[in-house]
Amino acid sequence: MRAVGYQTAGAINAHNAHNAHNAHNAHNAHNAHNALENITLAEPTPTGFDLLVEVKAISVNPVDTKIRASSSAPAGEYKILGWDAVGVVKAIGDKVSLFKVGDEVWYAGDISRSGSYAEYQLVDERIVGHKPNSLSNAQAAALPLTSITAWELLFDRLGLPQDGSATDARILIIGAAGGVGSIITQLAVKLTGAEVIGTASRPESATWVQTLGADAVINHNQPLSQELAKLDIADVTHVISLTQTDKHFDEIVKVLRPQGKLALIDDPVGPLDVMKLKRKSLSLHWELMFTRSLYQTEDMIAQHHLLNRIAELIDTGTVKSTFGEHYGTINAQNLLKAHAQIESGKAIGKIVLEGFSQ
Repeated sequence: MRAVGYQTAGAINAHNAHNAHNAHNAHNAHNAHNALENITLAEPTPTGFDLLVEVKAISVNPVDTKIRASSSAPAGEYKILGWDAVGVVKAIGDKVSLFKVGDEVWYAGDISRSGSYAEYQLVDERIVGHKPNSLSNAQAAALPLTSITAWELLFDRLGLPQDGSATDARILIIGAAGGVGSIITQLAVKLTGAEVIGTASRPESATWVQTLGADAVINHNQPLSQELAKLDIADVTHVISLTQTDKHFDEIVKVLRPQGKLALIDDPVGPLDVMKLKRKSLSLHWELMFTRSLYQTEDMIAQHHLLNRIAELIDTGTVKSTFGEHYGTINAQNLLKAHAQIESGKAIGKIVLEGFSQ
């Protein structure tokens, strides 16, 4: 099967590797640390709860670039990235009960297993959902990882209601224009009943957040308390910090109402001084959507159910795809370009690739 992988981790800039390909200097790019290569691998065989999925479309997430920079493949092997996919079930393991051959599916996979930059991928059925009927493969591929993250953060970690009854809550979402921000803003607006304030730093990203339904948008390059004061808002009950939590931490503590809640997904630079949360009795909540699959938790199947629920919300028009740009077929050159855009921090919505080059 065709796939895209790499062997050695390092700090190569994806943009430089992409330019090396464009300059027909592929040999140098391939020999550089963690440059991506077009490769051929044996097709895997499903057992147990695994589905063998023929991958039709993928999207690229920041986790792809982080792992590429920090994790090498075992000696003599290739590491296959990719944690968002849409595809068709081609074969099933002996314990599979939720799907059959021919089903169209979507999922974010398991960070401890081989990823979706491949024509065929094994994935546990308990973290797979049925693809939304109303979306194309490319549109659907933009959503699984961010949808799982957003859903778990809002409803499992923060415990917000899904019935619109949180009318006394006010949620501040830092980094609302990114991949997770784009879906969590919609879910918060449509399902919780809370007032939702998003942050963005550029005019185009602020406009995007407004189209997602946020009640207001503020600039996270300015002190959050000052930005909220301009809206005559004294405090918020929940902060969802999706980026640069360490940079905003003091302001987060300042704007949170006593007994408020902070949830985050990023990797702060250096330790956070959680003692600053004590005076207001603030609570801290981490979200990592891979936790259930990494530890094979008893409630692992919750991701199957929530992906099906997201599909229903999409097919009824309640939530829209966060598809941003289509970068062409799934090959090393296009993926290097996608990684470079992710690393630039300027991506709006999700970058999607579809089909494998012949």
